[in-house]
Amino acid sequence: MLNSVTSWLDITADLYPNKTAIVDSFGSVSWKQYREKSIGIARLLSEKKYGPRRPVVVYMKKTSAVLISFMGIAYSGNFYSPIDTSMPAVRSNKILEILKPGIVITTKSLLTELKNLNFDGDIVFYEDVNECEASEIVIERQKSIIDTDLLYVLFTSGSTGIPKGVCISHGSVVDYIDWVTSTFDISAEDSFGNQAPFYFDNSILDIYSTMKTGATLYIVPQNLFSQPVPLLEYLKEREISTIFWVPSALIVVSRLKAFKNVDLSESLRRVLFCGEVMPNKQLNVWREYLPEVVYANLYGPTEITDACTYYIVDREFRDDEPLPIGIPMNNTDILVLDEHDNLVVNEGIVGELCVRGTGLAKGYYGNPEKTEMAFVQNPLNHVYPEKIYRTGDIVQYNERHELIYLSRKDFQIKHMGHRIELGEIETAVSSLEEISLCCCLYNDSRNRITLFIDRQMTKDDINEKLKNLIPEYMLPGKVIVLEEMPINANGKIDRVKLKEMMQ
Repeated sequence: MLNSVTSWLDITADLYPNKTAIVDSFGSVSWKQYREKSIGIARLLSEKKYGPRRPVVVYMKKTSAVLISFMGIAYSGNFYSPIDTSMPAVRSNKILEILKPGIVITTKSLLTELKNLNFDGDIVFYEDVNECEASEIVIERQKSIIDTDLLYVLFTSGSTGIPKGVCISHGSVVDYIDWVTSTFDISAEDSFGNQAPFYFDNSILDIYSTMKTGATLYIVPQNLFSQPVPLLEYLKEREISTIFWVPSALIVVSRLKAFKNVDLSESLRRVLFCGEVMPNKQLNVWREYLPEVVYANLYGPTEITDACTYYIVDREFRDDEPLPIGIPMNNTDILVLDEHDNLVVNEGIVGELCVRGTGLAKGYYGNPEKTEMAFVQNPLNHVYPEKIYRTGDIVQYNERHELIYLSRKDFQIKHMGHRIELGEIETAVSSLEEISLCCCLYNDSRNRITLFIDRQMTKDDINEKLKNLIPEYMLPGKVIVLEEMPINANGKIDRVKLKEMMQ
């Protein structure tokens, strides 16, 4: 087993030195350039005697420079943490306060913005770093890395408004990417179309699957995700074989039937998705136009290195059926625990999905209280220390012993004496022909289920159609029609904004 992901870059740069590694809006980078610029960054950090095992923040817009900076930090024996340049200063400052980094890597064009944040450490300008071969100091740093050392800290939302920094090790990423590249047969002949921001854990699959195999990574311009036909044309012109997107991005394409204008059947081989529920109604549109593509639903929170279960779509589904999240990935174990921490093994019984395995995060950076709440002793193991992660997601097994995602634990409500999973209502609404995107929330002050939709329909019309799909007590009490569903920076439906709209 590799101790560090940097070994992949070493091997791939030796095998394919002049092959294109990354393409962004400004040009392309070869594998040799990728490695040598990364080593240049590592050499600078090492000569500054910074680290090892310390945080380095990357404050840049989404380009190949971000990924090169990530690897330079990894070569130096430190760990990276990206800050989105478009996020509010309050959140950026909270992340800086938690990490307390001594160095930020940025570009000269962002210096003014960075100076407006609460950071008084050393600034490294990406433009000033030269490409170079490995020096003795970098080699020594690289040799000192062990697989339990942190590779990155990504920040997720916290229930108290304070971001949580999820700590992921080299070993967790190696384990995950070994599974990805083997399961989906990724090779140097492939090319990936990246959608996920680099501060979002979905990007881990793109970044490191290509690095391990020598496949090319295309950073798809963000503006194309609101233009389905140009988006598909971009994929076709670049012969992109693999995409790993959030469902909202896929739905934009299927909703407007962009496939009628662009044929991807000669190039696209894999469509993977993760991050939120993929309605079968929208997936069925993709499958109709691209029946030979491999479709896979990956599931998992940031705390278990992007994903822990998967389902490769192998049969037909009705529009109103939920898509399974499937079975555990290799070297990962899923425990479905009921409210008394008993193991659920039979179909149809609801429980919380918990995970054990190499993919588990080390915890939340500088936050032992939150860590102890989420990463707990396995209640089924009373003889030695063993951590599991409680996801807070409610699931059940179907008749094929595949996992079915129902809802977040905090989306489980009690309404009119019934326990209700809001995700079950969303699945039913998503199956309606008229609806593209929907979200269901509960208004506690009014004891009312509120449904948000992106098409003009009345509550009576919605409920008339839903009454054959869900029980009467689950029907929405209020329907709010939006011209456009709010989407957050990760491409998911922005539930925080929707909560603000509830009356």
